Amino acid sequence: MDFKFLSHRIRNIILNPVRAWEAICSENRPIRDVRDSFFFPLVTLVAVSAFLGSLLFTNTELSWVYNVLTGIKYLILLPVVIYVTSLACREITKRLDLNCDFVSSFKIIAYSSGPFLLCQILSRLFESFIFVNILALYGLYIFWTGIEKMLDPPEQRKLLLMIATTAVYILTFVVANWLLSKIVDGLYFSILT
Repeated sequence: MDFKFLSHRIRNIILNPVRAWEAICSENRPIRDVRDSFFFPLVTLVAVSAFLGSLLFTNTELSWVYNVLTGIKYLILLPVVIYVTSLACREITKRLDLNCDFVSSFKIIAYSSGPFLLCQILSRLFESFIFVNILALYGLYIFWTGIEKMLDPPEQRKLLLMIATTAVYILTFVVANWLLSKIVDGLYFSILT
């Protein structure tokens, strides 16, 4: 894992998304690099944060096993959300005659999720900081600039693409979170206690 790349990319995508997207388009990194050097490190930090927040502040009366399961839940939840949304984005762009491949779709979704993942690191560790998740909306601007640079869609299709992809992202997150919470709670309270 390249921590220098991770910190550099986070700083650039947050502070100057237009220039960051130009660099992303020009460097033509394979999906493996984006996944292993940007996405998975942030997901891992969210999972560790969820584990520590659950252990230290939220579920102090429960066994450490529940806290581990909470961390694992986020290791599963966030990749599911990103991959499902990337697949959906690819299909949406096909329907809009924009023809985006999965690699470009994944890059757009993964980098646009950066603010959300950073907010999750803080709000999973300190549950009382849940209000910082409002800053994750900045990811919509990053998404907007990303589709402009990567796809160059007509103006009327850009908004439709953003609304549809955001709806898929939110719906996938809510449903997958609910399902995984049921599984984690069921597993812990029925089998392990």
